[in-house]
Amino acid sequence: MENIPPADADAQLVAGILDGFRISKAVFTAVSLGLFDRLHDGPATAAELASALGCQEHALERLLGACAGLGLLAVEKGRWRNLSAAERLLRVRSPETLSGYILYSDRILYRLWARLAEALREGTHRWEQEFGRREGIFEHFFASEEDKLAFLAGMHGQGLLSSPAAAAAFDLSRFRQLVDLGGATGHLAIEACKRYPRLRATVFDLPPVVPVAQRYIRAAGLESRIDTASGDFFKDPLPPGDLYAAGRILHDWSEEKVRFLLKKIHDRLPAGGGLLICEKILNDQKDGPATALLQSLNMLVCTEGRERTGGEYEALVREAGFASFQARRTERGVDAMLATKGG
Repeated sequence: MENIPPADADAQLVAGILDGFRISKAVFTAVSLGLFDRLHDGPATAAELASALGCQEHALERLLGACAGLGLLAVEKGRWRNLSAAERLLRVRSPETLSGYILYSDRILYRLWARLAEALREGTHRWEQEFGRREGIFEHFFASEEDKLAFLAGMHGQGLLSSPAAAAAFDLSRFRQLVDLGGATGHLAIEACKRYPRLRATVFDLPPVVPVAQRYIRAAGLESRIDTASGDFFKDPLPPGDLYAAGRILHDWSEEKVRFLLKKIHDRLPAGGGLLICEKILNDQKDGPATALLQSLNMLVCTEGRERTGGEYEALVREAGFASFQARRTERGVDAMLATKGG
């Protein structure tokens, strides 16, 4: 043993990077097969799981072992069971599930990322190249009722992880009416109303989303304080409020469209009103955080948008007429920024 050379840190770094797509695809496939949902019903042997999922036992054993090595499963006396992360976040039927976004990543994003080199050369998303149509991310989300519900459940799961921190990043107690633009299931509005008892909210989203938002709002017991409105925030009048929220919205769009939307929000706000922006913030030198930069590459292959630095967001909101700007990192899925209209 004394003759074994020390580990090569550079080689370990690169080896870990090489394993990245393997890890993702293994977990994507386990979710697609329904592995974690099956194990929610009780521990099972590899043979029982192979029969239930339509797999070869010797092949499925490898996936089970990989999931155990990743901390998602455990095995005792030949029977496999879910660990906490799988039980909470990877089961399709879990109230905290991220499975909708995982399934979308497997079926769509994985293929778009295979076109990353072309996206870098041309600077545009890859929908037409990969799928033979110009429609993009949002049209696909609502292609069927099943697709819509799965995606929104995934967004809700992500919101459960990030929205509490976003709602707590600034003292919002002075505001009375929040309008959550593109609010999906209402997770941000729900968390904000839980934190600020005098706050009321409106979730504003496209017509197919509104009935889903209403179900989540009722489940949270907040239907008396949170209502819904349908429309397109680029085309339709915005509901009245003294605080608007844009969570994972601005990074989808071009500079031109972001400028248009910010000016529209500013002009709709009363004096002293605010805009809460929830997005990942890049470092000033755009050399991190890695998760934010990977998300910016994701925006490249599937939208017309990108992630931005705090300085870039500040320049955009001030150009729209906002008088002040603050940014806070949350160490969650999104960071938080608050812009305020002058009095």
